[in-house]
Amino acid sequence: MDTKSADLLSQDGVNEVFGALVGWLAPILFSPTPIIQLPVILTVLVAGALIFTFYFNFINVRLFSHSIQVIRGKFDRPEDKGEITHFQALSSALSATVGLGNIAGVAVAIAAGGPGAVFWMWLMAFFGMSMKFTSCTFAQIYRRIGADGRVLGGPMVYLEEGFKEKFGDSPMAKLGKVLGVLFAICVIGGSLGGGNLFQSNQSYSLIAQQFDWAKEYPFIVGLMLAFLVGMVIIGGIKRIGEVTSKLVPFMCVAYCLICLVVILANYDRVPALLASIVTMAFSGEAAFGGFIGVLINGVKRAAFSNEAGLGSAAIAHAAAKTDEPVREGVVAMIGPFIDTIIVCTMTALTILITEAHLASDVEGIKMTAHAFGQVHASLPFFLMIAAVIFAYSTAISWSYYGERAVEYLFGSANKVALMMYRLVFVLVIALGPMLTLGNVIDFSDCMILSLAFPNIVGLLFIASKAKPLVVDYVARLKSGEMQTYK
Repeated sequence: MDTKSADLLSQDGVNEVFGALVGWLAPILFSPTPIIQLPVILTVLVAGALIFTFYFNFINVRLFSHSIQVIRGKFDRPEDKGEITHFQALSSALSATVGLGNIAGVAVAIAAGGPGAVFWMWLMAFFGMSMKFTSCTFAQIYRRIGADGRVLGGPMVYLEEGFKEKFGDSPMAKLGKVLGVLFAICVIGGSLGGGNLFQSNQSYSLIAQQFDWAKEYPFIVGLMLAFLVGMVIIGGIKRIGEVTSKLVPFMCVAYCLICLVVILANYDRVPALLASIVTMAFSGEAAFGGFIGVLINGVKRAAFSNEAGLGSAAIAHAAAKTDEPVREGVVAMIGPFIDTIIVCTMTALTILITEAHLASDVEGIKMTAHAFGQVHASLPFFLMIAAVIFAYSTAISWSYYGERAVEYLFGSANKVALMMYRLVFVLVIALGPMLTLGNVIDFSDCMILSLAFPNIVGLLFIASKAKPLVVDYVARLKSGEMQTYK
């Protein structure tokens, strides 16, 4: 190996390569729009969240309790086509969203945008529920089921098929295929960015904080994480569904309980902190970039955390066993509520109560660990365990998203393309610990948030297809026509 190649494989070399990629992508996605000054990609996200919420008449509120009934299995019919249950579909999707974005991402949001950023995360999650409902409903409407029962679905499929159905042989029909291909490419990039790079980087950060030997061997820690992920992803969505349906509920409850220990130890400060989150959302201290800066950080971190509007979760929900597309959309919309309004709030209160965000020498997930350490010296160790589980489940779900994108682009028969993707995926996991947090956050944001453009723009053209289905579903639900099985 020559000197130039060795330099590129060094820790500084890897950071230089990813820094160059960010320098090329960021100006495209985050250039400010006129007047409102929100970055282009965030403007698309905010617009989509508002439009779909009003278009479907606040479906996120009207069918919230019904979604709980569906998740509990009340409407599960075993003979329906699909690969996994409603609960497993939600678990698989949540395992890709409830991850280190909820632990490290919230810390990044507060550090960059102050406590007020949390308010905008809440608001984006509330309206984002309707975007998640829309994309996952369409994933069921247009999914492709192979002779072997395997499902291919998600934005790349419903954008292509939806445009074909609506525009027929006109030139506009080709736009759906273009958007589908663009989305598939972005999903592969997203799986390598937020789907695994961010996860392994922040997992390593906590492992190195607990074990001194790990500081000297970031690549070895990355290889260990890569091996564990590789053991599961070869089993496909059924195996992923089995693993995540056990991991996700456990890790959500365990993490929230740890946060509650911190919060209850300082319960008297909670009302004032909640008030500061709301007031600072609109005042915007200069230190955090003013009002627009606070808003941008909140929206960006919410989208990164719960993926509402990005369409990635629709790939998992397409595989659910159901003959009611709207029903799966209803299941999916609960995701942002659990992810952001519950789990992210736990993290935010823990950080703010302990004033960990005011410490000058911690960033990312280390800030959350610092907050836990203020209560008891052993809690950062338990956080490390939770973080690794979060990262692990997120990575295996995102690998599935990336694989379905590869299948869409190259065909299910192309085993070489699939194997190449899996190799690259586990390699990037191994590289994650070698990167600085700044490069990881910036690269992950570019990859993950880029999904919003083809997904939301495409959905605006075909949303009318779902409107009568929603009206019919709600009418049958209210009349008691729908059969239950438990």
